Amino acid sequence: MASDWEILQTKLKERFETEVDYDSILFLIGLQELGKPFKKYKKDQKLEVMHVAICTLLEPYGFYEFAGNDEEGWPHWNLKENLPFLDAKQQNKLIIDSIIDYFKKEEFI
Repeated sequence: MASDWEILQTKLKERFETEVDYDSILFLIGLQELGKPFKKYKKDQKLEVMHVAICTLLEPYGFYEFAGNDEEGWPHWNLKENLPFLDAKQQNKLIIDSIIDYFKKEEFI
């Protein structure tokens, strides 16, 4: 039986007709939350878009609190609680779990 993560990856592959890796999923979530169309972004802009995704994903876990949008429409969060020390495997699991929760909330999976 396929895991939720595998189901999500399959659905995204079908939708975009290419493999979608972990960073691409974060980028997609960031774009979705910004409400901005896909375009060419510079490396630092891509990181900002991915930061939007991370804050969005970790907000339900109580780590961030939405503070509002700036004059350009970019969302901002306040750190509510420092993330505990997590090794790479634990960090990966936390983000994957939060990605799955995000797409379930969006009724994509």
